[in-house]
Amino acid sequence: MKENRQDLTTGSIWGKMLFFSIPLVLTNLLQVLFNMADIAVIGQFAGSLSLGAVGSTTTLVTLFTGILIGMAGGINVLVARFFGAKDKRSTVQTIHTALLVSLAAGLIVLAFGMIFSKWILEVMNTKEELLNGAVLYIRIYFLGMPALALYNFGNAVCSAFGDTKKPLYYLAAAGVVNVVLNLFFVIVCKMDVAGVAAASIISQYISAFLILRALAQMGGDYALRLLELKFDKRMAEYIIQIGLPAGLQNGIFQLANLFIQAGVNTFDATMVAGNSAAANADALLYDSMAAFYTACGSFMGQNYGAGKRDRVRNSYLISLAYSFGIGLIGGISLVIFGKQFLGLFTNDPAVVEAGMKRLTIMGYCYGFSAFMDSAIAASRALGKSIVPTIIVILGSCVFRMVWVNTVFAYFKTIPSLYLLYIFSWGITAFVEIIYFVHVYKNTKIG
Repeated sequence: MKENRQDLTTGSIWGKMLFFSIPLVLTNLLQVLFNMADIAVIGQFAGSLSLGAVGSTTTLVTLFTGILIGMAGGINVLVARFFGAKDKRSTVQTIHTALLVSLAAGLIVLAFGMIFSKWILEVMNTKEELLNGAVLYIRIYFLGMPALALYNFGNAVCSAFGDTKKPLYYLAAAGVVNVVLNLFFVIVCKMDVAGVAAASIISQYISAFLILRALAQMGGDYALRLLELKFDKRMAEYIIQIGLPAGLQNGIFQLANLFIQAGVNTFDATMVAGNSAAANADALLYDSMAAFYTACGSFMGQNYGAGKRDRVRNSYLISLAYSFGIGLIGGISLVIFGKQFLGLFTNDPAVVEAGMKRLTIMGYCYGFSAFMDSAIAASRALGKSIVPTIIVILGSCVFRMVWVNTVFAYFKTIPSLYLLYIFSWGITAFVEIIYFVHVYKNTKIG
């Protein structure tokens, strides 16, 4: 890993960020493929009821994994900042403390999910015929949460150092295992939803092992060492201060989406299955765009530590341009090739037609979420995480709940449900950008 570290404080930001982000995009897409492989195999070889059962858990899975991803974002920002400032002691302390914090977070999420997942699925009005399969899938899947937390920790550290290739290689290896085991467990062993869940957690532990081993074998002063694996209260507070609000925001954001899922569940099983298939596009686009938010944190973090104010600002603007572009192009492509995309998950024409109702609206809207998320990532890179979280809770989460209970409750149509996304993104982005400009102007850099 040592030879792959990058100094992000010099050179062209446009070029460096693009090549830095391409492996991140591919890494994020592979993570999405973990769930997509589950749903594709289930849809093709186990039937629409099993597809609906696994699809019904998508929002719940994202609810909890979002917390772990948010924590990793805080780790990325801090390691990048100390690395950019050439503060070796603080960098090493952050890395070792972050591993312990991440493991603890993974275990907490595991316990919470195992205990409350059935209750949450019932609150979401999950169809009775789908509930047992959904509960079985989610409880097995959640056994992999500690591994997911550790992989995201390692990915965050590598990205902070400017190395985005090794996490891609490790996740690719685990992804191949995931697909092979999916097919084996479902087709050969007839394990249905339990099989795809088991395949996912085995793959997650493989990816976690590989990235931790790489950090331990890394040369130089920044290697992960058992003797230095101790809890530093100061660094833990920094990680939690930045990462926990981000994680809670992701969690609360998905909690608001539970209201949307509950709205979808008021329609028939075909619409639920179509929504589940089309919702895979959300992760596909969001996670591709999220690669540039991670890049934003790494670039801004290193340049903040190095005291380069103009590069801090430009890193935000360039990450916004890239993320908007990929969201816009990807979204329109999904509108054009939506039926082929949905065909990956189901052979039922009625389910495909239902899925197209979602893709037709969402495809034109995905890119505009970048204005909200880039501003949030930029504020967190400057150490401000609480206020952006409050803004997004009010502008997106509370707004969505209100929309579902007013606009959707009045019209009771699928378009009236999906249009809430673009309105909530627009409102939240406006306020988040204003807040970032305020923070940037009032933050001493250099």
